[in-house]
Amino acid sequence: MDYFFIGEAELVTAFRFVGIEGQAVSGKEDALAVFDKCTRGWDETAGTFLPGAISCRVLILTEETALWLGNTLTDWQIKGDYPLVVEIPGTLGHLPGHKTLVDSIREAIGVHV
Repeated sequence: MDYFFIGEAELVTAFRFVGIEGQAVSGKEDALAVFDKCTRGWDETAGTFLPGAISCRVLILTEETALWLGNTLTDWQIKGDYPLVVEIPGTLGHLPGHKTLVDSIREAIGVHV
């Protein structure tokens, strides 16, 4: 599997329509458990995924899920390992204080069109 989604149940259903599997989470504990299955499931000695692990190269999270993951997510992103993590807005839109991808690009290049 190349992609996996973690977030709200409605969005899990929407992603399944386009062929991306996912799992709904409703709190910090759920989010940490699923994130752990996605990121710590590779057994180096056996060269395979552990039973119950989720194999993916890109992990899509809602902004709310990313907040629940907190430092665990930040530590994972700093390592630079797969799966790569992409944050998207949830069903209620962007959370206050979060930049959109377009805002980040504009800030990085210094051009507002």
